Amino acid sequence: MSDRILLRGMEFYAYHGVHPEERRLGQRFAVDLEVELDLAPAGRSDTLETTVNYGTLYHTVRAIVEGEPRQLIEALAEAIARTILADYPLVQAVTVRVWKLAPPIAGAHLERVGVEIRRVRDA
Repeated sequence: MSDRILLRGMEFYAYHGVHPEERRLGQRFAVDLEVELDLAPAGRSDTLETTVNYGTLYHTVRAIVEGEPRQLIEALAEAIARTILADYPLVQAVTVRVWKLAPPIAGAHLERVGVEIRRVRDA
């Protein structure tokens, strides 16, 4: 599938992390989302019912990121991917990038660290 809806640079404040300080103080996260689906029906009909509303996708991601704290950003990415595939039947595959902005690594000056996962709907 080559058609995609893209949401890039969604930023949230949340409480994920292995270290107690991360879970107590919180920090900034960014998420990039790519959902793969056939956009031809929406292109032909010009109706929202034939596609996935990117505003709804945003709110789904926000609820997960700002919700239950997780230790690993891998687990956060997995929760986002699972939820998108479960809640949006038109989506055939999803790629999720979760970035921890300004990660707390002693002695390091990093803009961000992240993970990327891609999950495909079971046939």
